[in-house]
Amino acid sequence: MFNLDGVLVPSAAIHAEAWKTAFDEFTGRWIERTGAPVASFSIPVDYPRLVHGRTAVESVHEFLASRGLRLPDGNPDDEPGMETVNGLANRKSGALLEVLTRRGAHPFEGARLYLELVRDAGMRCAVASGSTHMHMMLERARLTPLVDAYVDGNTVRSERLRRKPAPDMLLSACAHLGVGPERTVLFETTADGVDAGRVGRFEFVVAVERDAEASTLRAHGADLVVTDLGALLERQLAPGAVSLPGRNTVPRTGVVHT
Repeated sequence: MFNLDGVLVPSAAIHAEAWKTAFDEFTGRWIERTGAPVASFSIPVDYPRLVHGRTAVESVHEFLASRGLRLPDGNPDDEPGMETVNGLANRKSGALLEVLTRRGAHPFEGARLYLELVRDAGMRCAVASGSTHMHMMLERARLTPLVDAYVDGNTVRSERLRRKPAPDMLLSACAHLGVGPERTVLFETTADGVDAGRVGRFEFVVAVERDAEASTLRAHGADLVVTDLGALLERQLAPGAVSLPGRNTVPRTGVVHT
């Protein structure tokens, strides 16, 4: 089980750029119409505080509240850019397509090779992500053929799954593969993700150190902390299994989580 963002693809940066486009367009129109100053969206400040880990609608509510603004919720099918919460969320979806068309999506170094080795070893993978654009991100990164099952934002809504640190999405991904968490390895990047793995009783939790400090990830229960998947490629293998410290072999199923 691998986290998409931070493990396979740096998707947070792509989402952040799309959110900045949507929010800055909105605040620009607001300033022009009302003359009231509104701070533009700051990727390093606002994205981790207001957006990351939230649904699109929740993100819009958080951003508006941070600027002392309010909009009607509107409807899920509101036109992109319409001055409703759903309209802003839909504009972000359009902006994401624009960013992907302009710059594409590329996996982290070593990620594709690692997944190829997992496939060659006979292990199966699933992706679990709260993003409704997960499939698009994996397709643009050319990783889709290496993944066997998916849990995305649409699944989260239809199955009413809780987000991390609850283990719901991870356990749903296991169910889609027909394997228990006790036979699954989880790759995560955040303390909440590691907590979800521990609560879900996953066999082995690997933390890829991106934003969180290694000591924090270990304190939350990570069995192993690495800088990227390429670091694991140096740990070579008995036939048909991936060796990890503290275990003889990795279980023969993997799930990818965001």
